[in-house]
Amino acid sequence: MRKPVLLTVDDDISVLEALVQDLRRHYGSRYRIVRATSGQSGLEVLSELKRREDAIALLLSDQRMPGMSGVEFLEKSIALAPAAKRVLLTAYADTEAAIRAINAAKIHYYLTKPWDPPEERLYAVLDDLLESWSRDYRPPFEGIRVIGSRWLPAGHRIREFLSRNHVPYQWLDPGLEALPAVANPPAVAANGAAASNGTADEGKPGASPKGHSESARLLAEYHLDPGKLPVVLFPNGESLVEPEITLLAEKVGLRTQAERDFYDLAIVGAGPAGLAGAVYGASEGLKTLVIEPAAPGGQAGSSSRIENYLGFPSGLSGEDLARRATIQATRFGAEFLSQRAIGIRTEGQYHFIQLSGGGEVACHTALIATGVDYRKLKTVGLERLTGAGVYYGAALTEAISCKDETVMIVGGANSAGQAATHFARYAKKVIMLVRADSLEKGMSRYLVDQIAALPNIEVRTRTEVVDACGDTHLEAVLLKSPTGEVEEAASGLFIFVGGEPKTDWLPARILREEKGFVLSGPDLHLTDDFHWTLDRPPYLLETSVPGIFVAGDVRFGSVKRVASAVGQGSIAVQFVHQYLANF
Repeated sequence: MRKPVLLTVDDDISVLEALVQDLRRHYGSRYRIVRATSGQSGLEVLSELKRREDAIALLLSDQRMPGMSGVEFLEKSIALAPAAKRVLLTAYADTEAAIRAINAAKIHYYLTKPWDPPEERLYAVLDDLLESWSRDYRPPFEGIRVIGSRWLPAGHRIREFLSRNHVPYQWLDPGLEALPAVANPPAVAANGAAASNGTADEGKPGASPKGHSESARLLAEYHLDPGKLPVVLFPNGESLVEPEITLLAEKVGLRTQAERDFYDLAIVGAGPAGLAGAVYGASEGLKTLVIEPAAPGGQAGSSSRIENYLGFPSGLSGEDLARRATIQATRFGAEFLSQRAIGIRTEGQYHFIQLSGGGEVACHTALIATGVDYRKLKTVGLERLTGAGVYYGAALTEAISCKDETVMIVGGANSAGQAATHFARYAKKVIMLVRADSLEKGMSRYLVDQIAALPNIEVRTRTEVVDACGDTHLEAVLLKSPTGEVEEAASGLFIFVGGEPKTDWLPARILREEKGFVLSGPDLHLTDDFHWTLDRPPYLLETSVPGIFVAGDVRFGSVKRVASAVGQGSIAVQFVHQYLANF
């Protein structure tokens, strides 16, 4: 990013040079010092700086100049640099004129010549003015930009991916007028990133859109077709049109190729169980690889606030928990790979995990920690509008977009409650749809109490979703309750019903029960297909294939809590050590 500009104007070349030297000595490391020898040339310089979108912090002009006085220059400069601090340099005889011109030219200060010593008579004044300017200055965003409608499913996937991976970005929606940007954290992105820089709020990556004119300008600048969206623009001039997530991951600097050919432990999935396995595996000297196609955290990573996790009395977001664990695992030497596992094959005592991007990774042991996905509701409208107003999970990147709108949350467990309290901060109204006759049956008491205390959350029990309505995006939801069916307007439907393990990619040798949850340890005896060839019995978290373990929500019989998943992931590493000791 280019340095902000300090522009000084004086027709006396010797005075101008002396002033420039003093400014460079004190401010040269933080600001770019630019000069002009007349008021007219100063305006021309300002016009060029504005065209180049340079930040102009301060204007320092002499009063007595032929053709255009300093007051006239500073007054005309307001249209070109309204946020700049304006200082008039005068002789003693011009003091009264300077005072009279303060309001007309919006002069912030005037200095009398000579200004020696500058440490006392120049820098102290300018330091205060520049500190004030810096507090209000918001530098232009110079990172990744995503252009696409709020209702494009592909655009939603891109924003969600960038946000969850803490890649700063700015979102521009061509269908909107320009909206004010939300400050970035970090950040998010980014989150850094800001709502418009990639973070939704409080440093959580997400995005609120900016509007039509800027997106049109950028599409023209990058020579892109406005009819082919979403697009991702990079500051170096490159772009991706409707990119696949794996390609986007590679482009933003995430690792998509393994560093090694062989690992002691390969973990599939970076939810709480997988992250715990990575921390304990890497910290205990195992060459550890984590394979995750989306972002660390799993379902828990999209939780806006987890308040019953041990050791965090004020709670923490799932995103923050995942970020901390990822940093911790990486510090111990764990490697993260942005790929999808599509199969596992075994040759003798070695396992090979096949990747969606081609190739495979070999390992002594593997840990399956892929968690579960929210169960899909099977109706035409819901399937058609998924990603365009209908979302499975929290989709926190959409929270700011729902400002002053009505949204619906489907589900009665903790994840639905956490989402409801989060969306209530933005939406005009949040309607919770619960099949049971009360929230207490499936939700922690602290969440039930929080929901009851929020005036814009309405809980409807014994109510189900029948269908979703809308042409290009969600406009209404058809609901069924004991009193009949009714269609109600809503711009967002966020679904948290049940959990389905996505284990179709596993080979038949890794036994599962009828719903797809992976069997391990003593539970392997629940099926007649179990055949064990080793002298020892399977370890507690070991699957039907020796050396392949399972932890977290994907494991049959697991307790669906973050703490439980973390415990299983860490315990699995102890069984890995026992297995390797007898390898």
